[in-house]
Amino acid sequence: MRKWHRWLSLFFGVFMLFIAATGLLSHWAALWPENGAFVPEAQAHGEMEAAPNVPAEVAAPAQPEFVCPEGWRCSPPGPTTGPRAWVGFFHHLHSGEEFGNAGVAISILSGFALLFFSLSGIWMYVRMWTDRGRRGAKDRWFWK
Repeated sequence: MRKWHRWLSLFFGVFMLFIAATGLLSHWAALWPENGAFVPEAQAHGEMEAAPNVPAEVAAPAQPEFVCPEGWRCSPPGPTTGPRAWVGFFHHLHSGEEFGNAGVAISILSGFALLFFSLSGIWMYVRMWTDRGRRGAKDRWFWK
């Protein structure tokens, strides 16, 4: 079991690191403020006067009214500047879609590998713990 654990981790560890990093970037970009500056929500939508230290274009951006055609299910267009504009790209990298079917397959296999590493790690821990009892070890922990 240890051999499989070791060899699979060499291959899938790189992909899991990539998936973790793109997931973090995706969330970072999604949580970034819409206007690029941290201003109160009511102020950002023009419901209250802008503070003197916040430029007017940041406090109340002029955006055209979005109208969804009848019978369609749609959402307003996303931002075109700043980190929020990259959310879709980061999500496609994270899921592997940016690399086609091979990327999606590697992403799915990496998920199964993570499941395997979790279960095999627990299995190896239990085996070491039970071997400790059979050896008659007087140490409290098996790794000593």
